[in-house]
Amino acid sequence: MGIISSMHTAVSGLTANGQALGGTADNIANASTNGFKTSRAEFMDMMSKSIQGSNAGMQVGRGSKVAAITPILAQGNVDNTGRDTDLAINGNGFFIVDGTTGRSFTRNGEFHFDKDGYFVTSDQFKLKGFEFNELGEPTQKLTDIRLPRSLVPAKGTKAVRLDMNLDSRIPAGAETQINLNDPYKSADFTTGVEVHDSQGTKHLVTLAFNKKADGAWEWKALGKSSEVVGGDPAMAYAELASGELTFTPEGKLNTVKTNQSNFSFAGAIPNQEIKFDFGDAIADGGTGLKGLRQFGHVSDLMSWSQDGAATGSLTGMSFSDDGILTALYSNGQAEDLAQVAIARFENPEALVKMGNNKMKECRESGGAAIGFPSHGGRGQILAGSLERSTVDLAGEFVDMIKTQRNFQANAKTITTSDEMLSDVINIRR
Repeated sequence: MGIISSMHTAVSGLTANGQALGGTADNIANASTNGFKTSRAEFMDMMSKSIQGSNAGMQVGRGSKVAAITPILAQGNVDNTGRDTDLAINGNGFFIVDGTTGRSFTRNGEFHFDKDGYFVTSDQFKLKGFEFNELGEPTQKLTDIRLPRSLVPAKGTKAVRLDMNLDSRIPAGAETQINLNDPYKSADFTTGVEVHDSQGTKHLVTLAFNKKADGAWEWKALGKSSEVVGGDPAMAYAELASGELTFTPEGKLNTVKTNQSNFSFAGAIPNQEIKFDFGDAIADGGTGLKGLRQFGHVSDLMSWSQDGAATGSLTGMSFSDDGILTALYSNGQAEDLAQVAIARFENPEALVKMGNNKMKECRESGGAAIGFPSHGGRGQILAGSLERSTVDLAGEFVDMIKTQRNFQANAKTITTSDEMLSDVINIRR
């Protein structure tokens, strides 16, 4: 009888709307869950019954069911939190985390460093990233992001770069020799730079320059005799390196020559190789204008730099908007350690929810395409920020009202069918 069928049809409507209400309730409950994506119930009608054979115009449906609860992967608002370890993805993709249940994926960027220095979620899943090599370049090696707690080793100086001017107005040949006891009075110009030996100990190196002829200078690098192996105790300074410089009539650096170099500091590796970079000499294919020049202006050292460093301890860290973790050390050095990896899926809506803001891949979602942020359709990493939930409470309340009305209508169908059955039963009276 059609009346009985209508009751079963209404029951399917009650069940479907009850499930839809469960999805709405889940959305509302996660309105404050960072990285959460709102979901919607997608309904589907059930198989119809033909009243008169195969005539399509005489079919009666058998109700509805929830075909899927589909996440809507819209971009959530990204808010700045001011917390260095908070990360957000602006665009497509998911963070990759490994833990007790294997590999998972998440949009929630609430991370912190644990006691062992690993970058983890609140339930101790470790974030994955690409490791940097010794040259400070990212590799394709996917590893757990970790901030080391040990001392960074010392690094001996290998190069000193100078940006300076030697006064062309100084008369040539005023002093023929640089006095190792008093180079400041015997040289036409002196300045100082600092270098580090193989153990990271800092040493002051005095650079002395004497003008030998127009456009021709000699230079010497001097260290304190007490700090140099074989230094003469009768002399205040010992010669570490020496050479010659020539300039064009326009004041450009023409040639650079090093006659000898022997940096052997006490207690360190002997004969340490330290190169003084005076600039791009014309003889070497340069312009002669970068580094050392000879103009009619007072001799002056504008800037200098060297690539050595003392031993340092970790003092801080930072993430860039490329997802690069940089460690900051007490010796002034900064080292890039890893870059956050992002996974992209062909069908991310099919990822299986595992709870705790995590999802796992499945056959329908396709495999994870792991790569660098802002490459291959992957989103950008925003440091010090979090992606908020995409739940719109006003919209959820509207959906709740609609679901409630649909539920009431299906319930009314059942009561109406019941009344009709009662009328049938009471016909004999």
